[in-house]
Amino acid sequence: MRDLKGAVVVVTGGARGMGREYVRGLAAEGANVVAVDLSWQPTGFSGDEDASFYEWLQGQKSILPVTADITQDDQIAAAYRRTLEAFGTVDALINNAGMRGRDLFPPVGMVTILETKRSDWQRMYESQVFGIVEMTRAFIQPMLDKGSGSIVNVVSGGAWGLRPDSMEQPYMSAKAAIVNLSFYLATEVKPKNVAVNVLVPGHTRTTGFDELQRIRMDEFGRRGSTAVRADHVVPLGVFLARQDASEGLTGKAIYAMEWNLLHGYGGFDAWVAPYPDL
Repeated sequence: MRDLKGAVVVVTGGARGMGREYVRGLAAEGANVVAVDLSWQPTGFSGDEDASFYEWLQGQKSILPVTADITQDDQIAAAYRRTLEAFGTVDALINNAGMRGRDLFPPVGMVTILETKRSDWQRMYESQVFGIVEMTRAFIQPMLDKGSGSIVNVVSGGAWGLRPDSMEQPYMSAKAAIVNLSFYLATEVKPKNVAVNVLVPGHTRTTGFDELQRIRMDEFGRRGSTAVRADHVVPLGVFLARQDASEGLTGKAIYAMEWNLLHGYGGFDAWVAPYPDL
């Protein structure tokens, strides 16, 4: 495994939620971090109420914030050029960004499959699948050229169909596609010593979580299950960013909470987030 000190790691969806925590955690390891996001303006939702994180980023020489829409190839190309201009290479890519169900079907993101339209699936796949493919296609090139690197694709436990009553399509279908393509890509690029792995977060109290729970309580009389803090993904994210395919781990899907428990970072109780007052 590689040392991340001085390495260049690209994180999509880096402005808020788990992406923000990857950026902080990787910077703490001494990495140069390119934080890519659609917008750096605060959303006003829980976990993203003000501009303090962006202001902190601007004071960090080792972090480059980039505004880009991963569904637009020209913006991906521009982000790639800025990365090479700033740091000269890429050592790892964490594909964290992607449309959520509640972005597609506000405010709660819950509809039946039969209520969806073809355009809903197209919009979700543009973000969650095609955007990841194009980000990977661009940013993997320096890794292939030098024969070392890591791709980390962030999905959801629901990609395995473990909660079919949750009405989370087409989001979960897109996440399942990411899992599948990750395993195929891992085999393709293993001869070039590039690792490809899947990170599976726990149920997370991320940006907008509090508001979503209040809406669900108002509309359905129930809230979701207790969640964990957004930073629970950092230990595993750092570990996977350090991998290559020769002596490291590749072609695996790993649950963050299980990995944390097995490696001394604590289980659910160590990461549980206080539940919002409803």
